[in-house]
Amino acid sequence: MSPLSQPESAARRRQYDLIAFDWDGTLFDSTAIIARSIQLAVRDVGGTVPSDRDAAFVIGMGLRAALAHAAPDVPESRHPELGERYRHHYMADQHRISLFDGTLAMLAELKARQHWLTVATGKSRSGLDVALQAVELRGLFDASRTADETAGKPHPRMLHELMAEFGVTPARTLMIGDTTHDLQMARNAGCASVAVSYGAHSPEAFGELGPLFVAHSVPQLHQWLLHHG
Repeated sequence: MSPLSQPESAARRRQYDLIAFDWDGTLFDSTAIIARSIQLAVRDVGGTVPSDRDAAFVIGMGLRAALAHAAPDVPESRHPELGERYRHHYMADQHRISLFDGTLAMLAELKARQHWLTVATGKSRSGLDVALQAVELRGLFDASRTADETAGKPHPRMLHELMAEFGVTPARTLMIGDTTHDLQMARNAGCASVAVSYGAHSPEAFGELGPLFVAHSVPQLHQWLLHHG
C-alpha cells in the first residue's frame, strides 16, 4: 500500500510522506575519515592543508566544489589530481566506516509506517551505490539522488526531483541532515528540515536555517520522527 492510499487514521499519524536523508554524517559515521582524506589529498598536491573544521565544513557538497573550497590555493588544472588523491585516501579507509548505531532500527520502523525513504547526498552515484550494496540496506530506500547526477547542495534540485518522482508536495517532505548545506537545500526547496548535531557542522550554525528539531543522537532522532514525522 502506498503512503497516500493508507486509511485516514494512519495518514493523520504521519506528518510527512517523503523523508530525505543526507548520507555522510547523518546515517553513515564517515565525517572524520572524509575530512582526513581531504586533508591528505590537499597535502599530496602541495596545497595548504585545511584545518579539521574547514575540511569538515565542505562535507555534503559535491566533490569538485568541496575540494575547490577546501583548497583555494590549488590551481584548477590540478583539481583532477586532487580528486584522485581524495578517492585514494577515502577508499583506503572506507572499510572502517559504518552506519551510526540505531540507524537500521530507525529506518526499518519508518519503512513499516509507509514513509517513502530517500537519500539526497553530496556523494557520487558510484560512491553511494557501493554503500547501498550492503545486505542490510537493500530495499530500505525508495530512491536516491547524488550531486554528480543532479546539482550539488544547497541547490534544491535533488529534493525537487525526489518530490516529483513520488508526487509529493514540499509540505509533506522532510529533509534530515548534519550540515547547513542540507538545511539550506531544504529551505530552497520549500521543505521542512531536521538537523543532527553529531556530524560535520556545529549545531550553533543551524538556528538561522530553522530546523524543526536538532537531534543529538540517532535514538533521539528516531523518537522525534515517531512522534512528529
